Amino acid sequence: MVRKTLELVAVGGLLLLAACNTVSGAGKDVSSAGKAVSNAADGAK
Repeated sequence: MVRKTLELVAVGGLLLLAACNTVSGAGKDVSSAGKAVSNAADGAK
């Protein structure tokens, strides 16, 4: 019972770390796209 609980906690922790990394990467991508659009708009003025 204790071993199964520890395994679930370990798997949950790994999934949480993977999700944080994915969200961080997505945030950087969106930020980069926003900067590109902003630069293009400034260039069109």
